Amino acid sequence: MQGVLTGFAVIAVVIGVGYVLGRRGHLGEDGRTVLTRLAFNVATPALLFTTLAQADLSVIFSQRLLVTAAATAAAAAVFVTVGLLRGWGTGQLTIGALCSSYVNAGNLGIPIAVYVLGDASLVAPVLLFQQMVVTPLALTVLDLSLPGEPRSLLQRLTTPLRNPMAVGSLTGVAVAATGWTVPPPALEPLTLIGNMSVPAVLLAFGISLRGSGIPARGDNRPAIVLSAVLKTAFQPLVAWGIGAGVFHLHGAALLDVVVTSALPAAQNLYTYASQYRVAEQLARESILLSTLGSIPALITVAALLG
Repeated sequence: MQGVLTGFAVIAVVIGVGYVLGRRGHLGEDGRTVLTRLAFNVATPALLFTTLAQADLSVIFSQRLLVTAAATAAAAAVFVTVGLLRGWGTGQLTIGALCSSYVNAGNLGIPIAVYVLGDASLVAPVLLFQQMVVTPLALTVLDLSLPGEPRSLLQRLTTPLRNPMAVGSLTGVAVAATGWTVPPPALEPLTLIGNMSVPAVLLAFGISLRGSGIPARGDNRPAIVLSAVLKTAFQPLVAWGIGAGVFHLHGAALLDVVVTSALPAAQNLYTYASQYRVAEQLARESILLSTLGSIPALITVAALLG
């Protein structure tokens, strides 16, 4: 329980600093935009590369990852199905599906893995899965949905190669697959730049809360509430059902996959929405609600399965 509260406290403080900066205007009117672009185009790609380039790709084939992937797909599929029936647009469907299933495995998952699960490496499988599969797929959909001239087949196929986030992920995976060790003089500057990613994302998120009213109001309320419920309740329940019923996981292994699935939506989803200028309210308020809702969810999971 201490790990859950510690992880949330750290995030809350940085978001609070961003909110104060936004209220006082210290970074000017374009502060949030600059931080978002910095994170999307520079810092996060560097972080993804340095993380994945040193990763053990064998974790991709673990049973725990299969459970996480299935729970992720189930939560996203429910949101997309409901969204299609209600006539929501591509941007809202994509961002909403991410908010329903994409867990905060980095800045929140790592401290919780340390304090609750006892091993930070346990979040590596979901981190790899999200950055290798989910992120490139979602950003490709967003890229292709942008208005403009029709694109050729070659342009569509190479869309991930023009996205800095996807390039950072795929390049890191390629380096890890070859077994090559990046020389320290080349890796350390990228590590330093990558360390800006999480603070920039959290500060931009805090600035975005300036002037925000009560969440889940207005026309986007159904999508916001649905994504938050799917993230905090449905996804961990699916992970528990598949983990225990299909893969016969128990003890620490089952606790790992359920805790991972109960993590809230990642703050960098707001960066994606802001960068593409789609479903920004949905991303901001769904992340906020799932973050608040995941506190009792994680405490309950730790108490029942720990």
